[in-house]
Amino acid sequence: MDRIKTVFLRGLLTLLPIAVTIYVVYAGVLIFENILGGLVKTLLPEQTYVPGLGFVLTIILILIFGLLLNNLILQTVLKKLEESLKSIPLIKAVYSPIRDLMNLFTKNRGPDSLQSVVLVKWGAGGASPYSVGLITRDSFEDLPQLHGQDLVAVFLPFSYGLGGNPILFKKDQIQM
Repeated sequence: MDRIKTVFLRGLLTLLPIAVTIYVVYAGVLIFENILGGLVKTLLPEQTYVPGLGFVLTIILILIFGLLLNNLILQTVLKKLEESLKSIPLIKAVYSPIRDLMNLFTKNRGPDSLQSVVLVKWGAGGASPYSVGLITRDSFEDLPQLHGQDLVAVFLPFSYGLGGNPILFKKDQIQM
């Protein structure tokens, strides 16, 4: 019986990530198809619509939008829109984490993004008094309680990237 459990778990642990990846890609394609697919179906005659056309048009629209972002005027307008979105409490709770996640995949990170990997020295003793973390903030001018205290905010991730803790350390405890 233990052998069957072991074989089953090995199969599950191998198949599950593959199945979830396929499902996420499939769901993403369906979402993109539905974004513009419904609009295209209403604008074009029924016989000219081809399944997947909404997905293709969505990709083209994203590319055009990306090209337009090179325009300084549009960048300014979008920055103002983003500031407005961040001022509305419910929208901020949804928009900000998604925006932070997207910033992780870009090279041009904003001032609030994760900056660099560091080695943090904890208290003396123990097996390893060091942890690897990511600097998330190195300035606290906007927080009067912390301003001038020579602190750095470091995100210490949990195993397997399942979250972590932001902790304030003194700058002399950080090794780049």
